[in-house]
Formats: sequence, structure tokens, C-alpha cells
Amino acid sequence: MDDMLIFETPRLISSAFIDSTIRLGTAQTLLMVQDNITECLGRINCDGVVYRKKFNSFWVFTKVLIHFERRPDWCESIDTRTFPVDNGGLRTHLNSEAFDKDGSLVFSANYEACVLSFETHRPQKLVNLGYPAENFPKPVFDSRFTRFTTVFSEDDFVFEQPIRSSFIDLSQHMNNAEYVKLALSTFSNDFLREHDVSEIEAHYTGESKEGQILRVYRHDEDGNTFIQIKESERTVFECRITF
Repeated sequence: MDDMLIFETPRLISSAFIDSTIRLGTAQTLLMVQDNITECLGRINCDGVVYRKKFNSFWVFTKVLIHFERRPDWCESIDTRTFPVDNGGLRTHLNSEAFDKDGSLVFSANYEACVLSFETHRPQKLVNLGYPAENFPKPVFDSRFTRFTTVFSEDDFVFEQPIRSSFIDLSQHMNNAEYVKLALSTFSNDFLREHDVSEIEAHYTGESKEGQILRVYRHDEDGNTFIQIKESERTVFECRITF
């Protein structure tokens, strides 16, 4: 195992990372983990800055699974570790773990990612980009991502959302965390204050850009909530939320 692949850092649950429960928010967890992934990749010269300059390419997160044991409180400090666990040719998986001061796990995350060309928007072979190919740490997750099979109808439609400029990230399309915020917005604040998310799995299936209109659908089934977000006839986001 290559220790250089493991990025470890303490994180303070500051006001920037909390939601209305005064604890680490679900969407904010994505942002925290994405920060860790960026710094982890930066250590091995494989982050978005390097890839943009050297290869005219950028990272894209295609799937994410986050499991919460509990959500840390405001002003609580946690220790995080993030690392890649494989090189699948065109895609990779990166795992993150967070522990409280007693060493207990508070959340774990699995991200699937690939690198796209700015010119063609096609996936790039990781071996051509200097990405690690061996000596990976042991994965946190053994299971694969779920294949969503929920069929949505217009009866499941909840609301429309125009994509504003503040939703756009450095890749010039809607940031991943914004989709999760829309998914959570299908619930009332009172419900979210009374029910803790135990797991969220999200699949990013298409790009969305400023000015487009998103239609958000929600379907509750077998103790899970499934969300689908469409732009015109395209499905651009799907997720499962378990409380």
C-alpha cells in the first residue's frame, strides 16, 4: 500500500457545514468530501488544476454513496481520511471515512469518478494521465452501487427549478451538491429536522447548464425515497435517500 495515496486531515464542523438541525448537513457532507478528494488528488499531482493545464481535462463525479452513523454537531472536530481504491481504466473509486474524538466512525463515503476532455467531453484513459495504477489502500465499501429501477410518473412531479448562475461550478455545469439540495427540498424542513438521513446514493447521469429548467420527481417506496431530476426528456440525476 502506498501511504502517499491516503490524505488525512481534521475537519471542524463550522457554520458553513451545518444545516437547520445545527449538525453536519447532507449536502454539506458532499462538499466536505469533495474538498478532501481534491486535496488527496493534489498530493499525487492528479487534481483538476493539473489535469486542466496539462491535458485540457476535468474530473467528474458520476456516483456517490454516503452512509451516516451519525451527523456530527456544530463546532465538533472530526478526523477524516480519503484515498483512491482502484483504477478501472476509465473510472476510479475514492473512499472517505470520518471519525469523532473517541475514534468512532461518523460517516463513510464512496465516490465514482472519471476524467472528461474539455474539447470532446469524452472519458479519458487514466493511465494516460499519470493516475495511480497499483498499491491502493483497502476499500471501505465492498458493495457495488445500486441500479435504480423506479418508474416515475407525472403523479410524482414535485417542482421545477431554473438553473441559476450560482449553481454552476468550474466545469461550467451544475454542481453535484446542488442536485442533492434539490432532492432534499422535496421534504419539508420540519420533516428533515425530525428524520435523520442514514444513507444517500446519488447518480449523476447528465450535465445541466445555466438557463435550463429542471423538473424534480419524488417516489416513496419500501422505506426509501427515490428522486429523479430531468432536463427536458433527459434524466440528469437520480438518488435514493434512506432515513
